[in-house]
Amino acid sequence: MTTRVGSWLGEWSSATRRWVLWGALVALVAALLVTLVWLAGRYEAGVLQDRIERDAVDVASDIRSELMRNTQGLQGLPRFDPLQPENWTLRANAMMRAHRELLRIESRDAALQLQAFADSDLRARVFEPDERSTLRQGVQAACRRARATASHVYAPSEFLLEKGGHGQQLLEMCLPVGGPDDGYLVATYSLGDILTEMVAQPYARAYDVAFSEVDGTRLAFHGVLRSGNRTFSAQHNLELPGYVLVLRLDSWRGTPALFPNFLTAMVVSMAIGLVLVLVFLARDMRRRLRAENELADALAFRKAMEDSLVTGLRARDLQGRTTYVNPAFCQMVGFSAQELLDAGTAVPYWPPEQLDEYQERQQARLLGSQPPREGFESVFVRKDGTRFPVLVIEAPLINAHGVQTGWMTALLDISEQRRIEELSRASRERLQATARLATIGEMASMLSHELNQPLAAIASYATGSLNMLHSQEPLRATPVPASASGAEPQTAAEARLPSAVEEVLDEGLRHIADQAQRAGKIIRSVHDFVRRREREREAVDVQVLLDAIMPLVQLQARQLYVRTVVRVDPQLPPLWCDRTMVEQVLLNLARNAMQAMGDVPEAGRVLELRVRRAPSSERTAHAHGWLEFSIADTGRGITPEVAEKLFTPFFTTKIEGMGLGLSLCRTVVEQHGGFLAHAQNHPRGTVFRFTLPVAPGPDGQGAEA
Repeated sequence: MTTRVGSWLGEWSSATRRWVLWGALVALVAALLVTLVWLAGRYEAGVLQDRIERDAVDVASDIRSELMRNTQGLQGLPRFDPLQPENWTLRANAMMRAHRELLRIESRDAALQLQAFADSDLRARVFEPDERSTLRQGVQAACRRARATASHVYAPSEFLLEKGGHGQQLLEMCLPVGGPDDGYLVATYSLGDILTEMVAQPYARAYDVAFSEVDGTRLAFHGVLRSGNRTFSAQHNLELPGYVLVLRLDSWRGTPALFPNFLTAMVVSMAIGLVLVLVFLARDMRRRLRAENELADALAFRKAMEDSLVTGLRARDLQGRTTYVNPAFCQMVGFSAQELLDAGTAVPYWPPEQLDEYQERQQARLLGSQPPREGFESVFVRKDGTRFPVLVIEAPLINAHGVQTGWMTALLDISEQRRIEELSRASRERLQATARLATIGEMASMLSHELNQPLAAIASYATGSLNMLHSQEPLRATPVPASASGAEPQTAAEARLPSAVEEVLDEGLRHIADQAQRAGKIIRSVHDFVRRREREREAVDVQVLLDAIMPLVQLQARQLYVRTVVRVDPQLPPLWCDRTMVEQVLLNLARNAMQAMGDVPEAGRVLELRVRRAPSSERTAHAHGWLEFSIADTGRGITPEVAEKLFTPFFTTKIEGMGLGLSLCRTVVEQHGGFLAHAQNHPRGTVFRFTLPVAPGPDGQGAEA
């Protein structure tokens, strides 16, 4: 009952959560629509306001440019000549006909006295002759300032009252002509005509344009007053030399309605779309929930399966970064999953001495090289520094679109397998050693049995010969007369033995020789049995010799975590040696050197094999052409007590050693005429050196002679 109530409460709370989420979604959609409409209205109003402000700047710039061109035209008028006043008048009238905003142009002397004037024939006369005999104070001040600045200056605008109660706002500009003693030109503008003539038609049709003072007093207006919810307007200062006007533009468009036209269709379509999305979302949610439950079950099953695996799994991308590891792999290398993922392209579980080899192999993988399906063996380093062999099986990691995104690796810890194989190999070697010892015992027994009879016969014949020789002692005592030459007298035995004795001695000595040959044949037959074939010397290249043994050396070096270094001098002559025996010597010395570094830290285990020309010394002076081989290790070295008995047969410091390796090595080297010695390696360790002859040249001398 309690379980059923708890399940019902869980379902009810889940349903409540879903309804709350749906309600929140609907509220958010409604708020989004309202906000969208409000922002759209604000946006359109902002766009219109920005546009009218830009247009106000453009209109002010156009008016300023037109006024500047008028000023330049006034500067081009000829100077007033009292003798020919009609010339100046004609030019002034022509200019006013071209620029209708100009109402009057006056020529005044240096004392601002009127010399001549011209009124526009397109407009009614604004001043009577007696009204302009003296300029108003504002224009006089503008003329004085114009003379001081040598440039045109505008006077403050003035309202001119006309008949019938009408009037217009005038703007006057004073332009100095010539030098200080020359006069001025005074031009009178109509502000209304400036708006009519100088404002471009697109702006005049779109806006109501007006001039006003800085305090807001309107001076001139062009357009039709329109009303709206809120008329958009913009003001811009028209800064003229000596005077500042305010240009105002008013738009006839009002504030956008609640639903602007261009947003109505968009809002309706979005509302319909959102409703459809909500319907499809509600229908899809059930399928999504089922899919999520199935996915959660699949992920739980996969997680349980990965946690139960003893095989390490690792995924890497195309740049070599680790993207996934399972618990078995983390337990295998001793690093946590986060440490491996944060390491990037660095691999903390690779051995330092094989880092280059591993990086080359990884680079080949990243370039698309397909690994073997059966995998390959490698060595990893745990976080605590211990090493262990692994079997690596890699395959391309393909995503759902069929594109390779990296590599998937399965790793098996084969430490136990290698340990069993090593035990099996050691057992086989011990059995082989036991069999060899048994064979040696049998050969020794056979040699002792076979050599016993000929050696006994040799002893018998030798004894008989001695007895017979002793029996002839009386003959030896008989002196023989001295010869005529006066030589020393000889005994009869010394002079000549009896013929019978000679025959016996001849027969005995012949039997001794036969038995000795028989013993030699027995020894040679046993020797051939042991060797199985004849040993012959041949010319062998140094690099060929090293290429033959280095795979075996590298194999044991990887097992003992030893770094090997090979240095061979260039252009060395070939050797004259028994290739098999010399290979055995190199392998034996290299194996002893690597085993001597067992208690050295792995980073300090270095085996150096070097071949060079032997330096001149008493030992090499008796022959032409010698090469020196040296095998150096970084082990503990050899104590003086061990060095005294190092080459003694059956002396060994190894638990399972036989004590014959170094003795046989020295024997082989000495059979080739060379010598084998050892010395201390600096800073630590031991170095063994031996010499071998080079192959003879075409003239019978050494190859390097």
